[in-house]
Amino acid sequence: MSKLKKLVEEFLRRPPEVNFNDVCYLLEAFGFEEKRSKGSHHIFRDSLGRTITVPKKGGQKVKGVYVQQIVELLNLQEWSNENTESDAETN
Repeated sequence: MSKLKKLVEEFLRRPPEVNFNDVCYLLEAFGFEEKRSKGSHHIFRDSLGRTITVPKKGGQKVKGVYVQQIVELLNLQEWSNENTESDAETN
C-alpha cells in the first residue's frame, strides 16, 4: 500500500491530531503548494484557487478539526473509494 493511501486512511479515521509533515505531503499530493506562512499558520493553495490555512500546534502537530477540513476539501472519502475499486479490479 502506498504512503498516500495510508495517509488518506489515517485522515479518514479522524485522529485527534496528525503530524504536520503528513499534512504537507497529503496536500502536495493533491496539487496544493504552501504559499505563505506567518508564525504557526501555513497557507496552502491549489491551481483552482482553493485555499486552506493549517496552524501547527506544539511544534509539529495539527489538530483534528483541521484534519476534518482537509478530508472535506480533498473529498478523501470518494478518492479512497475510487482507489479501492481500482485496486480490486487489478487483482
